[in-house]
Amino acid sequence: MSALHEWLLEESPSSRTQARLGRAWRILSALARNPLAAIGALIIIALVVTALFAPLIAPFSAVGQDLSNRLMPPSAEHWMGTDELGRDIFSRVVYGSRITLLIVAMVAVISAPIGLLVGAISGYAGGWTDRILMGITDIFLSMPKLILALAFVAALGPGIENAIIAIAITAWPVYARIARAETLTFRDAEFIAAIRLQGASATRIILRHVLPLCASSTIIRVTLDMAGIILTAAGLGFLGLGAQPPLPEWGAMISRGRNFILDQWWVATMPGFAIIAVSLGFCFLGDGLRDVLDPKQRESR
Repeated sequence: MSALHEWLLEESPSSRTQARLGRAWRILSALARNPLAAIGALIIIALVVTALFAPLIAPFSAVGQDLSNRLMPPSAEHWMGTDELGRDIFSRVVYGSRITLLIVAMVAVISAPIGLLVGAISGYAGGWTDRILMGITDIFLSMPKLILALAFVAALGPGIENAIIAIAITAWPVYARIARAETLTFRDAEFIAAIRLQGASATRIILRHVLPLCASSTIIRVTLDMAGIILTAAGLGFLGLGAQPPLPEWGAMISRGRNFILDQWWVATMPGFAIIAVSLGFCFLGDGLRDVLDPKQRESR
């Protein structure tokens, strides 16, 4: 193990693989030394494990009804109680983790690359291209995300797929702004000029050199935005515009439980706790990644 540790931390790596593995090891070590980041990573890992093994973790069906056990308080049999249709809330929260993970993953996969590409092209090209792309970006940024998502979902129709598309459409402008700012800092750098003198096209420079340099800042922002994405998805579900019944979406569960909030508090409270825990996990992990990946943060500390 000591030999492997020395090989990973070698100051002059002999290959790209060794350099990448060494960088990954340093990042993981730095995250492990940050208590909040470690807690956040554990929460996200728990979310992924719960989503993957939901049928093994959940003791009951997420959609099966048992009216004889409706609105039962938390007990040894039903850890989080039951809802108005006698469904086990713990099982529904467990299966709901799949929907939450699907939403955040798909929004990140759709919005981050779009924003990264738009920002990199805008910052590198400049001129009218920059004005047009940033003008479109500013139009999206000028409107509140939730209101804009509601407008798109209202136009597309309710459903989890349309909710993902609507949230992704509202999320990409922030990443475009970050990528543009990063690109402007090294657009006229000597190494970019050297690559250009070698005959590389603008497309090759953007894809092979500009985008990788902007990736770290985008990853940090995406991780920090996951909490907002979860809350937006829960808000759409609360209003009936997200995942449709009987899918166990956390926001929709809170919406149905608000009718019983005074006497049967657990119906709305338990999925609310799940939203808070996962949101905090992404916030803690995002703060840790910012401290590790952002050189300006390291210098200020």
